[in-house]
Amino acid sequence: MIKLLIKLFIKDSESESVKREKYGVLGGTLGIICNLLLFCLKLTIGAFMKSIAVISDAFNNLSDCGSSVISIIGAKMSNRRPDKEHPFGHGRIEYISSMLVSFIIILVGVELLKTSFDKIINPQAVDFNIIAVIFLAFSVLIKLWMFSYNRFMGKKINSEMLKAAAADSLNDAISTSAVVISTVAGYFLNWKIDGIIGLAVSILIIISGIKIAKETISILLGQPPEKETVESLHTLIKQNPNIVGIHDLIVHNYGPGRIFASVHAEVPDNCDVIKMHEEIDKLESNILAETGIEAVIHMDPISVNCERCESFKKMVLELLSLQNESFSIHDFRITDGENRINLIFDLVVSCDMPQKKREEIVETFEKDLYKKDPRCRAVIKVENNFI
Repeated sequence: MIKLLIKLFIKDSESESVKREKYGVLGGTLGIICNLLLFCLKLTIGAFMKSIAVISDAFNNLSDCGSSVISIIGAKMSNRRPDKEHPFGHGRIEYISSMLVSFIIILVGVELLKTSFDKIINPQAVDFNIIAVIFLAFSVLIKLWMFSYNRFMGKKINSEMLKAAAADSLNDAISTSAVVISTVAGYFLNWKIDGIIGLAVSILIIISGIKIAKETISILLGQPPEKETVESLHTLIKQNPNIVGIHDLIVHNYGPGRIFASVHAEVPDNCDVIKMHEEIDKLESNILAETGIEAVIHMDPISVNCERCESFKKMVLELLSLQNESFSIHDFRITDGENRINLIFDLVVSCDMPQKKREEIVETFEKDLYKKDPRCRAVIKVENNFI
């Protein structure tokens, strides 16, 4: 059914940003309709059965309407064009919307936790009605459908907001299933486990909300680019035969469809600078057309066919491999001083390497270098690997 709705409301000919907005609006609108229906249904059933778990579940669905409204607003606002105050666009509003949904999920979980504790302390029998139980089971199917379409659309456009909505719907399905189980168990086995079931479900909801918040905050703080993105950029840049290597690739994510990248491209120091600059401009345009990423490429001239440079560089790599074979270097060059040879290069290490460890690596390398060739001195800039 969701594929039919997508076909009716979202056209393939529309731009990616417009389609993304319509996916968010469609998901949010369906969420409002379904959750309002479930709220009215569960509130009536809960009052009839005198079940705090069912009534809590009903208000959980009402809060989900708020989540759906946030999804619609987030989808609309994130598609706004860049302006003077926000030159990189408004794409991150989608992540903020996802975080707001996660906070609502946590709040609902905390409220259910409170009422469940009260129910455990003061247990009451739940009135059993087969018709009410059937309606609750039907509401589980609706929530599973909501989970299915939100997950489908979330994966299709890689939307954290829709993925959060999917997780919320799955939580609701589990929550209502637990209510059905406690109601049936209370009737047939005389177990007053309404509060215990509510407690278990509330903990599950809180954990789910925290997980969504953590994932969204991680994106906002800045994550390394996906492996496929890095490989795609490497492949496109290295298609130019005059580029002999690349380094210092940094990818900035300002929201879906608003990705920027900067990279240093190593070119021969004897190349035609004007011609190479034109090729770099064409390469930036090609990357934008192929990937949608706005790239800024910096030319780094390096010595080629210099046996002396290659010999010293090989020696440096051999000495570094004694400490860690994964170390890499770039911007290697040589300057001759009075009674010494300066080996200048950048050493790339993991972002989470402590400063003390970095200093130890440099100190050990300098000692090894002096033993290998007393004429040499190292000038090392230690930098993070951002991919």
